[in-house]
Amino acid sequence: MIDVNVSLSRWPFRRLPDDETHRLVQRLKQAGVTHAFAGSFDALLHKDVEGVNRRLVDECNTHGDGLLLPFGCVNPTLPDWQEDVRRCREVHHMRGIRLHPNYHGYTLDAPEFNELLTLAAQHQLIVQLSIMMEDERTQHPLVQVPAVDTTPLPDVLTNHPDLPLILLNSQRAIHGEALTQLAASGNTYFDIAMQESIGGLTKLTTLVPHTRILFGSHAPFFYHESATLKLQESNLGETIRQAMAVNNAKDVLKSTTS
Repeated sequence: MIDVNVSLSRWPFRRLPDDETHRLVQRLKQAGVTHAFAGSFDALLHKDVEGVNRRLVDECNTHGDGLLLPFGCVNPTLPDWQEDVRRCREVHHMRGIRLHPNYHGYTLDAPEFNELLTLAAQHQLIVQLSIMMEDERTQHPLVQVPAVDTTPLPDVLTNHPDLPLILLNSQRAIHGEALTQLAASGNTYFDIAMQESIGGLTKLTTLVPHTRILFGSHAPFFYHESATLKLQESNLGETIRQAMAVNNAKDVLKSTTS
């Protein structure tokens, strides 16, 4: 499997099982994961973006055993953020970046977001957009972070039709026709970490083409086994299951170079 949604370092508000990189890698290997797109929990609240990205790369190289692919942080509300995009590609040789607009305080109709997508495309970077990290009902009372409002996104993506964009943790906040519209907008993909209910993936395929669905666990915030069980319990058929678990993510990776 290729897991497109794992995070390293420490969740700011509590300790998580497997929040040490070597333990997380061991868990992923046991589940049959061969590659994982790895962001950093530090990206949420730290302002030293280059420090976050440097530590992420060091952790992936030191403990990743070839399994972890670092996805860097970019915060377009900070000075000289364009340099962070360049460094992700040219210095750290990353395959993509992971964005957190709700934690960083910008909306998807902000000019900076459109510019960021333009730069990402120029640098052949995959863009991951985290819609939410945690259910709003369990958030710390002093740090209430609503889900990203994706209403402007279809219009923005008309300017970036070929950019590979992965929406992470989206299904609690985006439903029904909104999912279908986003799937038809640009080169957009969805992970399964927050897809709920029995037969949830089968239901998701009625809204989104199965070729746009990726295996993502949101580990270690969620137990990795939860995502694996979603694949197993849904009546998908082996061809579709293999596409979600491996082949669709391989297609996304082909859009960028290492």
